[in-house]
Amino acid sequence: MTLAGKAADYIAVKQASGLSYGREQRLPSGFAAYAEARGDRFVRTATALEWASRAVSRDQRVVRLRIVRGFALYLHAEDGRCEIPHRDAFGRRSRHRPPPRLLSSGDIRLVMDAALDLPPPGSLTPHTFHAVPGLLASTGMRRSEALGLRLEDLKPDGIEVRSTKSGRSRLLPLDGTVEAALKAYLRKRGSGAPGDPLFIMPSGRSPSPDHLTRTFVRLARQTGLRGKAGTPGPRLHDLRHSFAARVLAADPGGCRHGISRRAPALSTYLGHSGTAETYWYLTATPAPLGRISAETEEFHRGERR
Repeated sequence: MTLAGKAADYIAVKQASGLSYGREQRLPSGFAAYAEARGDRFVRTATALEWASRAVSRDQRVVRLRIVRGFALYLHAEDGRCEIPHRDAFGRRSRHRPPPRLLSSGDIRLVMDAALDLPPPGSLTPHTFHAVPGLLASTGMRRSEALGLRLEDLKPDGIEVRSTKSGRSRLLPLDGTVEAALKAYLRKRGSGAPGDPLFIMPSGRSPSPDHLTRTFVRLARQTGLRGKAGTPGPRLHDLRHSFAARVLAADPGGCRHGISRRAPALSTYLGHSGTAETYWYLTATPAPLGRISAETEEFHRGERR
């Protein structure tokens, strides 16, 4: 079997194990094509490093090498001629997360209203780009999850999210206002087969995740929420972050215990693999952090008495 065929098998195994393997799916195949063009019949470290080094940034080179190393480990189990490159040949990937920017309901409304003026007028495009950010802000879904929804995923008791990062589906109960907004969008959208995408463009296809992100950034600039190109500002993912922060900050009473109660449920609702990912959203939520600090100090003062 060719390296390209083995790469296809490797991707299939990854997906069968429950991983979405989305953007990374192209990398093993890309490496296999590159290696075969050089006449390689199995993974060679020199080729792997040369292929990975073609990426434009150090982080991308680290990611490429990590992917090809996993592919090499998979092949090495049956063919000892496959070489396994060192995982840190380009250093380790920096795990910097851009600072979140919490959006108020007024900010979100500005972007949603601006979307209704998108071209072409009279088409479904403005309504799709109006509805998707609203759903993201109301449920904390990831963009890929919202764009992966099908008409059949609308259930009497909520939305079934199946295109998830972890590969596990989940059912999200919806507020009545969100249900009403979805019904209004469906009236604009029109009927379709159960397996058809929920959110579509005039072509009948879903917008791509990158198209959705670019449109959100353009609308954020248009409404003054972001500066000119090249300056930081609210991102589409900040809708998810804002939702999580609002939920964690919602308990005005005993903050420490309230967050402890809310975090596991929120973790499940957001589709996190563990509560550690959920607690990260506290980093941009000053109010509960301040209350936690005050409660902790009060607790320790009581211990010292």
